[in-house]
Amino acid sequence: MKNYIFTILLCLIFTSCKKELSFENETFEEKSTIPCKNDCPDITIEVPIAKNKKVVADSINKKVFTVIKEIIYFGEDSTKVNDYKSLSKSFIASYEEMHQKFPNDTFGWEGKITGNVEFESEQIVNIKIDHYTFTGGAHGYQGFRSLLFNRKTGKFIFNKDLFKNEKEFKAFAEKEFRAKYHIPEKANINATGLMFENDKFQLSQNIFYTSEGLLLYYNSYEAASYADGPKEIVFPYDKVSKYLKFQ
Repeated sequence: MKNYIFTILLCLIFTSCKKELSFENETFEEKSTIPCKNDCPDITIEVPIAKNKKVVADSINKKVFTVIKEIIYFGEDSTKVNDYKSLSKSFIASYEEMHQKFPNDTFGWEGKITGNVEFESEQIVNIKIDHYTFTGGAHGYQGFRSLLFNRKTGKFIFNKDLFKNEKEFKAFAEKEFRAKYHIPEKANINATGLMFENDKFQLSQNIFYTSEGLLLYYNSYEAASYADGPKEIVFPYDKVSKYLKFQ
């Protein structure tokens, strides 16, 4: 009997280990209960939830939640928000609290978060977060976030850890960027109206793996004004594979 139970346990363990990491999108929505006719405040979060490999999935899900929370949480005590449902409710609660204080100056709050697994390989998983928030003012803010994970461990990969030699890749990227945006080689990187901090080229905060190649994506205000919009450049993998730790 003991041998039988032991055999069953081994089979279960083996089956669990063989499961592949997978993702399922889940959606969370909330609306304000304050009566309104137009631009009624609401929020929608659609996010990929990692499943099957528990340790790996938990690591990925925790990081994705933390990033989305940074984007849309406006409360004072973040410890009270530990899942997407409470996060959605907190966004609406922040609006309703503001509306009570300034009923004539608050309208049309909106939050829309869409997450998708944009790229997968044997080594990495790249999740793209498309986010838009409006909480008053002349316009809302829209942008993309790239979250890169080690597929085997679930650990988040920082941009600096993507490259064998970040300095060499940065020099290559600047040369290609100048060529695309017609910035003379010897001129200041901001000579044509860009807004790189300290007048020095920087790699984008968000780097994506795509089917076409490695994408540097600069959200509005990162390298240019809101009016000029985001900037981007794609490098085919045959040009940049020598710089990359992960393929």
